Amino acid sequence: MQQLNLTPEAPITAAGTTSATSTTRNRYLWPLGLIISLFFLWGMAGNLNDILIKQFKKAFELTDLQSGLVQSAFYMGYFVLAIPASMVMRRYNYKTGIIIGLVLYAIGAFLFFPAAENSSYPFFLFALFVIASGLAFLETAANPYVSALGSPETATFRLNLAQCFNPIGCVTGILIGQHFIFSGVEHTAAQLALMSEQAQKDYFNTESQAVQIPYLVIGAVILLWAIMISLTRFPEVKDEQGAHTSSTKSSLGKILGIPHFRMAVLAQFFYVGAQVCIWSFLIRYAQWAVPGTTEKMAANYLTISLVVFTIGRFVGTALLNRIKDHHLLGIYTVINMALVGVAILFPGVAGIWALIATSFFMSIMYPTIFSLGIKNLGEHAKLASSVLVMAIIGGAVLTLAMGYLSDSTNIALSLIVPLAGFAFVAYFAVRGYQTKNA
Repeated sequence: MQQLNLTPEAPITAAGTTSATSTTRNRYLWPLGLIISLFFLWGMAGNLNDILIKQFKKAFELTDLQSGLVQSAFYMGYFVLAIPASMVMRRYNYKTGIIIGLVLYAIGAFLFFPAAENSSYPFFLFALFVIASGLAFLETAANPYVSALGSPETATFRLNLAQCFNPIGCVTGILIGQHFIFSGVEHTAAQLALMSEQAQKDYFNTESQAVQIPYLVIGAVILLWAIMISLTRFPEVKDEQGAHTSSTKSSLGKILGIPHFRMAVLAQFFYVGAQVCIWSFLIRYAQWAVPGTTEKMAANYLTISLVVFTIGRFVGTALLNRIKDHHLLGIYTVINMALVGVAILFPGVAGIWALIATSFFMSIMYPTIFSLGIKNLGEHAKLASSVLVMAIIGGAVLTLAMGYLSDSTNIALSLIVPLAGFAFVAYFAVRGYQTKNA
């Protein structure tokens, strides 16, 4: 990894001050704060999807497979735009990519208004695709940027620390959905059958339009963030101080030829898929496992999961100072395999709390896999980051697989999908992470 020296050496005065160093730190404090805030913003967007799956299932009378298309549309945006994002940043810089990402994010949020006015599920899916396209730019820029801000030996710790702000955004997204989108009104099929056609139409329209105001506010905030970043001077990392020595095609061929990177891409695919499966269907699982559980009560379980995830991120980051990253990753994945097994075998309260507990151990997985994957890639880090971001498509593929299994069997048995995902991550932690020179 290329390094960025934010604090060039400055002579120390007799009084012991380092004025030049202090000035440099202060100069970059604000832009670095803005970068870290991006982790919060995409966490919020991603976990609002877990609310939308339940909301759209109700508003459009969808099956589990159909409601899973929320994640498919979302993560397809990552898959399609990740490489173009890296090309933009290779041609220009991280800041340009970040601004483009925020503008796309805002546009997608604003599209929720006409989608709701037309009560169109496909329109909503398109809006989610646009939001995710923006997030592809943000993640492709922010992850390697943070990794480049110091010693390669502490890159995993540094990225996990920055990612601590991501689950705070996740919790915020769930709270927004729980309190400003969920109405708490749930009609059974029998109750709907007794309603007039107009009453049914009004009910479905009200539920689909519940997303309008929250997403308009989100769009406005994101647009403001884009303006602030456009007016801020950002530190320049070494790989932006001139043209890249190889083309995108050539670089792609090189990085895909590196065994540990290929394994990291697969591990990220299966990890994100497992995470999205558990969070997307936790509300559904809770309502199925404990009959009578309302959507708002079930959403509390998701909120608790994200709080646990946040705690896990801070605890895991601290443990990375004592335990090697791949060792901790392996321990955590094995524990999660056991917890998912409990949820499969013992559906009910025990299963719900087992799924909640998985969030603690998922907390360090994404940034750890990411850091291990781009290790020693130098000028190819941007492109490699975009491919790792593309691997997020696992959230779409595995969620659809779980939705299909849920429709054909039951929600508990469908958890075999995230169980398989964690199994592959465990393999990566044991052997797949090893670099050629390891």
